[in-house]
Amino acid sequence: GTTKESVKSERGAMNNNEITSSIQRSALSAQRWDVKALHKLIVTSATYRQASKVTPELREKDPENRLLARGARFRLQAELIRDNALAVSGLLNDQIGGKSVFPYQPVDLWDELAFGDGFTAQKYAPSSGQDLYRRSMYTFWKRTVPPAAMNTFDAPDREKCLARRPVTNTPLQALITMNDPTYIEAARVLAQKALQSGGTDMNTRLTFAFRQATARKPTSAELSVLRNVYIQHLASYRKDVKAAEALLSIGAATADAKLNKAELAAWTMVVSAILNLDETITKE
Repeated sequence: GTTKESVKSERGAMNNNEITSSIQRSALSAQRWDVKALHKLIVTSATYRQASKVTPELREKDPENRLLARGARFRLQAELIRDNALAVSGLLNDQIGGKSVFPYQPVDLWDELAFGDGFTAQKYAPSSGQDLYRRSMYTFWKRTVPPAAMNTFDAPDREKCLARRPVTNTPLQALITMNDPTYIEAARVLAQKALQSGGTDMNTRLTFAFRQATARKPTSAELSVLRNVYIQHLASYRKDVKAAEALLSIGAATADAKLNKAELAAWTMVVSAILNLDETITKE
């Protein structure tokens, strides 16, 4: 069958000539080869912004979506999963350009493949300040030890060019989004915002955090589940304040000392659950 690797030689003509003609006129004309304008045109178009929901009738009529009558559904790429968590929490540094940066990474990971002082990049020193929160495209890349989190989410090894990335679904990926300092810190910062700016009662705060991550309001059933998650964790952290303090100490961003530690820790776990929803890391 036809794959993305063979698309140039085997793919038939596009069915929706009106859309391709519009793109050519708007961004790829001979007088205006503007790739940035092309990207903006695509992502702001009605065609791209469609939901991925499909009726049985449409699926039968157009199983490959050649008519572009629905949006595509796919998991975010490795770099964007991290960037999405940072953006949702408000931590993302969207500065354009500059040197490579060194975000959180497992301690001593580079030491496993260190070759001595005669070689460069033998010790990993995490960045500090706003450099910790720069977009993933600026992450320093060591080909013998690529960034562990991005590698787990199917980022290419950069040894060769790819027509498409493989997409896997493994327990290691959930291990990262539930335990990596990047995601714990993002969950804590968003939880803190929910407590400070999300309203005065639990439901409005839950709705605030949920909308930040998914761009929609939670259903009553989802609110009920999230309330139970909060209640269970709050009871646990009230019994073990040291565990709450350990959780709140993860990441360089400092927690608001005015907030109750057990409550903030419980809210951090609630937001962590939201950030781990399939809907949060998937373009629907």
